[in-house]
Amino acid sequence: MGALKNIVAATGLLAAAGIGETVYFYNRTMKRGNAKTERTTKMSGTDWEKYFPLMEERKEYVMAQPHRDVYLTSFDGLKLHATYFPAAGADQADGCEAGVASGDGGEGTADVCAAGSGAGKMVICFHGYTGEGLSNHIAIADYFLKRGYAMLLPDARAHGESEGEYIGFGCLDRRDALSWIRWAVRECGDGIKIMLHGTSMGGATVLMASGLELPANVKGIVSDCGFTSPKEVFTHVLNHMYHLPAFPAIQGADLLNKKLAGYGMDECNARREVRKAQVPILFIHGSADTFVPCSMCHEIYDNCRSPKRKLIVEGAAHAESYYKDMETYERVLTEFADDIMSGQWEHDVSNTL
Repeated sequence: MGALKNIVAATGLLAAAGIGETVYFYNRTMKRGNAKTERTTKMSGTDWEKYFPLMEERKEYVMAQPHRDVYLTSFDGLKLHATYFPAAGADQADGCEAGVASGDGGEGTADVCAAGSGAGKMVICFHGYTGEGLSNHIAIADYFLKRGYAMLLPDARAHGESEGEYIGFGCLDRRDALSWIRWAVRECGDGIKIMLHGTSMGGATVLMASGLELPANVKGIVSDCGFTSPKEVFTHVLNHMYHLPAFPAIQGADLLNKKLAGYGMDECNARREVRKAQVPILFIHGSADTFVPCSMCHEIYDNCRSPKRKLIVEGAAHAESYYKDMETYERVLTEFADDIMSGQWEHDVSNTL
């Protein structure tokens, strides 16, 4: 009997430890306020300090361009925020105030003042985990604005000025992305041509969105270091960066997330969603990415059934590709954008750069 009691006691301790590990992991990674930018930056392994001078230089130009805050209501009732940059020279509607949009709680609707005609092109940029729309896209905003794009820079739910307690990890954010696409069409008219661009969690967001029925205005998608699913990327982090088993933290977090945030951590997987994609996709990844392994890019690319291209930047760490080899990144992005915006595309599954 003594031995049986010891076994039962030990089992209870292990179960309690497992629950404690699950709750600790969940609170640190999935909830607003506990997921810290400093910790994410450290885990990413990218030395951002050397790029600060470039960011500051470009920030001066970008922030001098006309821009405003815009808002909409998500499908589940959250107030979401974005920063909107009209294309250079776009006519501004008389009497346009703060650009505040309201939604009806469906997929997200907006009643905003129009700015300019329906002609033109826009890029909607989605940021990474613990980031913000405007601050995370200062450098590449210089590229897009100088090439005549309007830009929309949303704060993901539970980030920046957007409401929400639980992070969407692309699974919920893809529906928010659809709401922002519809906002863009209302704002700029039916003729607007839209490209989606996402980095890290934003890359996962646009890849997951590729499986939705997107408006015809969306001409292409760019995913920079996107992951397959939150379950798989955090399993990788625990196993390879912290040398810890994924069980029971991931499985427990999955159950908690279904109850609290309303989605499973592998419920939406970019690898599966791109099998339904109907628009061209450019995949970009750094070969030295240890946070989201480059193997995920290859895996998603291989599963993609729409026209596709792939750029692997040698030696680039997580989200560093643009800075590591800006010339190549911009050349490939320009070629891709020109092709999708003009409607000229050759479906070549071997088109790897």
